[in-house]
Amino acid sequence: MGQTLRLVDPPVLWVVVEAGKPTPEAAAALRRTAVMHRYVGCCEKLNASSSDADDLRPHQMNAALELVENHRLDGIVYFAHEEGVYSLDLFHRLRQIRRFGTWPVPVISENTKDGVVLEGPVCKQNQVVGWHTSEDSSKLRRFHVAMSGFAFNSTMLWDPKLRSHLAWNSIRHPDNVKEGFQGTTFVEQLVEDESQMEGVPADCSHIMNWHVPFGSENLAYPKGWRVGTNLDVIIPLK
Repeated sequence: MGQTLRLVDPPVLWVVVEAGKPTPEAAAALRRTAVMHRYVGCCEKLNASSSDADDLRPHQMNAALELVENHRLDGIVYFAHEEGVYSLDLFHRLRQIRRFGTWPVPVISENTKDGVVLEGPVCKQNQVVGWHTSEDSSKLRRFHVAMSGFAFNSTMLWDPKLRSHLAWNSIRHPDNVKEGFQGTTFVEQLVEDESQMEGVPADCSHIMNWHVPFGSENLAYPKGWRVGTNLDVIIPLK
């Protein structure tokens, strides 16, 4: 991730959250990237050394959100992770988001015929008009977004006027959500419906990042950064 962020035009602040106490070795490695960053720890009370990484991820994200909120860091919040492949265009587009932006994200998969599962918004210009998903189980979600398929203005964390109907509450990742519902559960705290979203870029026609899961075998490297044809609306807006 550090090698990618080195190529992004500043200003960029990389918030890195260690599951456990920060270590001198990791701090030194982060300094060598020459990327402006904040390095913090979390989850010590949860016995981070023996917990599954997926179980700790919501707590790590919440530690980052708390840092942004407490210090009133003004900018665009985006959750990047180690299983992502990112284009530089993504970080350019993030700067253009006014409030909440979303885009489709393909996932490399061994369980599908073409090896890719594509999920995210279907857009007309910058307006979200529906959702595309390749998995029947995901049709129960309110918003069909990947955790790496949206970004939002940080002021939404502390300004209730910019949030959805849950404005009274702190915006945080719940740690007891069913797998696959983390994205929609978080987004539902920020926006009420698709009218409060921006499709990024216009028509959501570009692939700006890929999700390449760890531990899979014989996976092909992502091919292409553009959607060849318009996505079908699988989940229409009500």
